[in-house]
Amino acid sequence: MTEKQHPVGLIGAGLMGMACAKRLRGAGFDVLGYDVDPAKLARLAQQGGRPASSVAEIARTCRRIVLAVFNTDQVEDVIEGPDGMLPALPPGALPVTAICVSTCDPDRIAELAGRLPADRVRYVEAPVSGSSDQAARGEALGLIGGEESAIGEARDVIDAICPRWRHLGAAGNGGRAKLAINLILGVNRAALAEGLVFAERLGLDPEAFLAVARDSAAYSQVMDIKGGKMVKGDFAPQGFVTQSLKDFLLMAEQARHIGQRLPLAETYTGLMQGCVENGEGDWDNAAVIQEIRRRTQAGSVP
Repeated sequence: MTEKQHPVGLIGAGLMGMACAKRLRGAGFDVLGYDVDPAKLARLAQQGGRPASSVAEIARTCRRIVLAVFNTDQVEDVIEGPDGMLPALPPGALPVTAICVSTCDPDRIAELAGRLPADRVRYVEAPVSGSSDQAARGEALGLIGGEESAIGEARDVIDAICPRWRHLGAAGNGGRAKLAINLILGVNRAALAEGLVFAERLGLDPEAFLAVARDSAAYSQVMDIKGGKMVKGDFAPQGFVTQSLKDFLLMAEQARHIGQRLPLAETYTGLMQGCVENGEGDWDNAAVIQEIRRRTQAGSVP
């Protein structure tokens, strides 16, 4: 049996997990997936994946397993927890390669990769830069960290998910790059939202202004990805507010370790917290424009 004929495991069938499943199915892989939410497993089945009953089933069946869970705690639990991959592997089994596309604490990921027994589980860090829609179209960038040998075992899976990817060295470096990139993206989203609200309140048509901004020196890809959603009030999620907040809290933790202030990131974190407090946590992170609209100067016309 060739590697491509072996099923690829998928743990986590949320937005990014489903994007990974679409890419893998499109490349001809059989996908065996698990999620704690039965509705997400049903959507995976509709996309041509096969639902599994547990993480253990995937660990016993698949040689390469994509992790698309929410945070570092879940990554550690899926691999090392009592119902995770490591305990499920039978003695003498060939090692499995975990390919983690989640955005995690890079220091904890480096420690996890270092303590895993290489003859049981090999770890490839592979956070994805881009929205879930971009990932589904193959337009996202993979930020890869890990040993060359582990990456070699997972290369065709990585290529299927992210035709464009960069190897950044040891595990942990992919997450560090992802956090720095997400900082830039988040601040760009907030700047675009603030500019759109400012232009609208100055009396300009937001849609027409967005078209002008795209042709200006201020252009960024964020205008193409999030501008229309902001103007139309379309907050169907491609990346959740809660995920964005989680990433920015990770940035703050890393910044404390290195003794750096992140004043723009701190502002964006406050905007995301405002969205969550207003019940918008499950909305697309373009909803930052909602919080910008709520923040009017004292004494001004709301």
